[in-house]
Amino acid sequence: MGDKAKYLARVKRAEGQVRGIHRMIDEEQYCIDILTQIAALRSAMQSLAVELLDDHLRHCVANAVQAGGDEAEAKLDEAKAAIARLAK
Repeated sequence: MGDKAKYLARVKRAEGQVRGIHRMIDEEQYCIDILTQIAALRSAMQSLAVELLDDHLRHCVANAVQAGGDEAEAKLDEAKAAIARLAK
């Protein structure tokens, strides 16, 4: 994993967004404002997922491909499945 501290900071920020959404719902704030915050959270999580995938491809998959063999195929299949999940 690349920059662990950066990833953890982004997760912490997302946790704050979730708490904010929880508070907004609890306070019965305007639905469109809540939906806007949910969209921002989804975008932040999607961006984090893409960065993690990039890190995985550049390190784990690249190393496995250089080594060759069954591990390379497994890592490529794993990456393909992860990309498919992110594309949904």
